[in-house]
Amino acid sequence: MNDSSLNNIPETGIAGLKKYWQNDLISGFLVFLIALPLSLGIAMASGLPPMAGILSAIVGGVLVSRVNGSFVTITGPAAGLIVVILDAVQTMGDGDPIAGYRFALAAIAVAGLLQIVMGLLKAGSLTAFFPTSVVHGMLAAIGIIIITKQVHVMLGVTPEKGSLFSSMAQIPHSIMHMNIDVGTIGIAGLAIMILWSFIKQPMLKKIPAPIIVVALGVGLAMYFAVKPNYLVTISDNFVSSFYFPDFSKIGQTEFWIAVVSIWLVGSLESLLTTVAVDKLDPYKRHSNLDKDIIGIGIGNTTSGLIGGSAMISEVVRSSANITNGAKTGWANFFHGSIMLSFVFLFPGIINSIPLAALAALLVYTGYRLAAPAEFIKVLRVGSEQFVMFIVTIVAVLATDLLIGVAIGILVKFLIHITRGIKLGNLFKINFTITEDGENITMKLVDSAIFANFLPLKKALGALPSGKNVTLDLSNAYLIDHTVMEYFHDFKHDYESDGGHCQQIGDTAHTYSDHELSARLMTKKK
Repeated sequence: MNDSSLNNIPETGIAGLKKYWQNDLISGFLVFLIALPLSLGIAMASGLPPMAGILSAIVGGVLVSRVNGSFVTITGPAAGLIVVILDAVQTMGDGDPIAGYRFALAAIAVAGLLQIVMGLLKAGSLTAFFPTSVVHGMLAAIGIIIITKQVHVMLGVTPEKGSLFSSMAQIPHSIMHMNIDVGTIGIAGLAIMILWSFIKQPMLKKIPAPIIVVALGVGLAMYFAVKPNYLVTISDNFVSSFYFPDFSKIGQTEFWIAVVSIWLVGSLESLLTTVAVDKLDPYKRHSNLDKDIIGIGIGNTTSGLIGGSAMISEVVRSSANITNGAKTGWANFFHGSIMLSFVFLFPGIINSIPLAALAALLVYTGYRLAAPAEFIKVLRVGSEQFVMFIVTIVAVLATDLLIGVAIGILVKFLIHITRGIKLGNLFKINFTITEDGENITMKLVDSAIFANFLPLKKALGALPSGKNVTLDLSNAYLIDHTVMEYFHDFKHDYESDGGHCQQIGDTAHTYSDHELSARLMTKKK
């Protein structure tokens, strides 16, 4: 992008609305076409009524867009939260889905309050404590769980109740005994999602694949005269969609497990998405992560209080928002407003959508989270990263999300200990920053790993722009992949703001050929 465009950064607020409303309205409408089926499908896969996803998207667009700290992110329900919310509904509901729904709403509302506190304490950067490979392993495990659960819905078969692994084992049976009409809708929808990813024609790419899947599904459902129990069901009366949370289990352990799970996954995904979307933003704007997590928290608390699902900043819809030419947060506002208008005026259209079509969207989403390419990508960074990745996946599948992530982090610590890290460096980092005119030098001493580099991250983030920054790693003996990845991103971002950044003194033994792999100094200078 040229310098002149960087200088023409879009205004925000009312001034931005007046100047860019056409761009943002068009993008908001196109994002709505993607968000409508996904919001319905995600809510139902989470064990919630379909309108819970719609309410979440409305709140995420209309409210959160006005109070968050990002520019072009889209907020709403996301596939990554399916597992934790479904577990909350089933665990606390004791077989009663409506009771479980209301308990889950309470957990969502409280998780939102924790996110608000997190932002007020300026703790948005605490997500750096979670190793990159552990986070990717968590998301891949979530993808596998989504596929396992939704493939049966896509084929129109109800599996026997049992564990996750039991549900996996029943997939061949569901394929062999699928409902032909329903299965045709689901398989056709999945095929469209796969084929659409290969289309290069610009005009065709502007048509959201999810809306094509839904439109085809509606047509096939009418042709096959699919029974109502295979279709989405929402009330014609919008007000009747509101449910209120039940806080009666707030003193029980299972309630707080649900709260922490929703808070952890939602915060991690939201902040990682916001950082990723900032890199896609053609104007290279930097979001205020603390303000952004406060906005997400306000959205989750509001959504939980009126019957909506949990929300995050969602990467697919945000990427589409940028591609469609969005300039400001008003695109998110328009996406939520159009969603509200549509479900209020046209509930009958939603009731004609087949569940199999929505399941196909989620199976494809799950595949993207756990695609073979993700495994290869992690392996290239280093064998130790791959070990953490696989361990986290297996641990999440075998236990639950919180325990699985904790096991992944524990493995990371053990790897560092076997590599000879000083115990005093596990949580403490030593560095100095000196400034000489236009030149700034950061000298790192001892180790920099995921568990101790937060002070360094904050210090580098506070540096004035437009200087000549040197990252001197000559006196470090161990730097892990999470920190190397941060240095790479910092250099890119700093230079995008007009400064210069160089990295010196990292001649070391690396654990793979990847440029950002963990490294161990062979000789301390």
